[in-house]
Amino acid sequence: MPVLLPSDHPARDLHSGVEPGAVRALRVGIINIMPQLEAYEPMLLRWFADAEDFVEPVFIRLETHGYTSSDADHLRRFYRSYQQAGSLDGLILTGAPVEELPFEQVHYWDELSLIIRRAVREVRSTLGLCWGGMAIAAQLGVPKVLLRNKLFGAFHYEVLEGNRVLPRDTNGTGSSAQSRHAGVDDNAVELATAAGQLLPLAWSSEAGYTVLASPDYRLLAHLGHPEYEAARLVFEYQRDLRAGRADVPPPREVDLAAPQTTWRQDSDHFFGNWLRLLRS
Repeated sequence: MPVLLPSDHPARDLHSGVEPGAVRALRVGIINIMPQLEAYEPMLLRWFADAEDFVEPVFIRLETHGYTSSDADHLRRFYRSYQQAGSLDGLILTGAPVEELPFEQVHYWDELSLIIRRAVREVRSTLGLCWGGMAIAAQLGVPKVLLRNKLFGAFHYEVLEGNRVLPRDTNGTGSSAQSRHAGVDDNAVELATAAGQLLPLAWSSEAGYTVLASPDYRLLAHLGHPEYEAARLVFEYQRDLRAGRADVPPPREVDLAAPQTTWRQDSDHFFGNWLRLLRS
């Protein structure tokens, strides 16, 4: 179903015509800390538009973040604080271009950590994407590690036992976009799993553990970008080339001239299953 957005929101093509509050919708908070946040919003909203339920996105700003690359008027009109968000069924924490910094050097880390801890008590499930997933993993006791070269492109993963959100094809595998300079410590994942504190959901021989959850799924970390279209990877590759980064390879399994989102079906199932989890 289409998403429930204010009638003056720029994503008019996804607007349902139903105003927020008019029907019982899944209220999903989105802590959007991507650069140019207004341009990133449709990447998430398009997945919600295909959901079985009405979804009301609630855009959340951090009080300690400057949002210097984003449109100040858009932020003022459509974003609110976590305190102002009201009751939420789910919460999403987006990626951010800070994965090469220690968490303690991210100026909004203390505020974000407090929100995540509150959400464990107040929200059915909090989903972190890319750096947001690393932030969730840190709350689960799994440290972040830097990579020698950027993990970039489309990667296949093995779907592990016990998952409730990842789709599984006949070979027990799936795929997702990855675009990151950091990951998690696989040994720490395995130790936390052995202690019953963690549920690993996906592993890749090239990318390591890519999806993790707390046993009750209140915290869910996806280190990839299931919301990305392939064209976004091409954009980021060209951006990194202009910046002169020598540690960024061409995106794996992506045709730069004619990019195809080969992970679309897996992403459809992932977001659909997560939304169903919020109803459970």
